[in-house]
Amino acid sequence: MTVAQAAPLTGFTVAVTAARRADELTTMLERRGAAVTAAPAISMVPLADDERLRAATDELLAEPPDLLVATTGIGFRGWLEAAEGWGVAEQLLAALGAGRVISRGPKATGALRAAGLREEWSPPSESSAEVLSHLSGSDLTGQRVAVQLHGATDEWDPNPGLLDGLRDLGAEIVSVPVYRWEQPADRTGLNRIVEGISVAEVDAVTFTSAPAAASLLERAAELGLDGAVAAALRGPVVPYCVGPVTATPLDRVGITSVTPERMRLGALARLVEQDLPTRRPDLAVAGHRLGIRARGAVVDGDWRELTPTSITLLRLLTKEPGTVVSRDDLLTALGGDDPHAVEAAVARLRSGLGHKEIVATVVKRGYRLALDEH
Repeated sequence: MTVAQAAPLTGFTVAVTAARRADELTTMLERRGAAVTAAPAISMVPLADDERLRAATDELLAEPPDLLVATTGIGFRGWLEAAEGWGVAEQLLAALGAGRVISRGPKATGALRAAGLREEWSPPSESSAEVLSHLSGSDLTGQRVAVQLHGATDEWDPNPGLLDGLRDLGAEIVSVPVYRWEQPADRTGLNRIVEGISVAEVDAVTFTSAPAAASLLERAAELGLDGAVAAALRGPVVPYCVGPVTATPLDRVGITSVTPERMRLGALARLVEQDLPTRRPDLAVAGHRLGIRARGAVVDGDWRELTPTSITLLRLLTKEPGTVVSRDDLLTALGGDDPHAVEAAVARLRSGLGHKEIVATVVKRGYRLALDEH
């Protein structure tokens, strides 16, 4: 395979944390050349039998709201499915349709319209903050406002301040807890992703919901890896979020993520394709093109999986490309005390890259990448 033929994400490893549509996102990334490690960071717990949801529904049937704020498509559909099971779906839709309807974003809008409701407004940013800003010009004193909740825990609520803000405008809030998110029962896959991020064994991680981002951070703390995960997400591992609401838990702990202009799964995949390679530019070394990846290297468009030891050495050599790295520094990185271990490790690295001339020996000093002269 030549450089021109290589797929944009050849050699890159991307972690996918989605619970829904994970297969779709995985396929999009793999078609672009990425290796994907996928495991759900959350599981959704429907509350169809939850007394709080039934109580909120009965309350709205008895006294319909003046305003409905729908925040998620899956949540609104789940609410209607529960109402159908209780035999009150038609009455609920009639009650909700009697007042104003606001949708937080396209997915909620689609669910509303599929149910025969029409929203009067939806924010371009798909954020609850903009919903609140839009309503701030209204007098909601005494108005009953039904808010379909997002499902995250209070600590990681991606829509902080929405309910309090509506109350400050005089609204009487009817909270509708349609579902909640929690960590998956089997955390094996999530643990693998958390541990992989902590040691930078993945190049990027994608998030398609705020609860998934929150769950990963929570699990990292439970495993005692929160510091390592946060450091990795601020450094070599690039976090990609489908939108700013999804990025909220990361923002709160000072982790900057990358989001597409359009909050869609396809746009997220394209963003990873276009952005990630720019963060790992190829090097011109000994007449070859060398791309550094979390689990190996791409040489002239060919993927070369490397051992952890070889990756450690390669990262050290590429920290300041072309600079000589002493044998002592390489030995320290290897965690050994036998000087001959360095020569053996460099030999394995050269073999793994398939071109021994990429790593040059500097007599009596150490080793360096043989950068091409410009």
